[in-house]
Amino acid sequence: MYAIVEIAGQQFKVEAGNELFVQRLPQAKDADVEFDKVLLIEDGDAVKVGNPYVQGAVVKATVLDDNAKADKVLVFKKIRRKGFQTLNGHRQKLSKIKINSIA
Repeated sequence: MYAIVEIAGQQFKVEAGNELFVQRLPQAKDADVEFDKVLLIEDGDAVKVGNPYVQGAVVKATVLDDNAKADKVLVFKKIRRKGFQTLNGHRQKLSKIKINSIA
């Protein structure tokens, strides 16, 4: 059984027991969260597609880490023949969640 869920503006394919990184959530560590923006649920051969969301469907998860960091992204700018170059780095803060159940 899996579901397509919209979490913080992004869509994720989730199954019970999955751990994934999402955009920063306001909940603290070890907090339980529920996502009700479920776009699709597949259970064996039965597929429920929402319009836009499946009515009554909810995905329950637990926040494992509220201050995880993504990989560093380097931004390099250069103007050739002018002697200009600059290098900036950025690490996005993420939340790590574990999917408990799909109902």
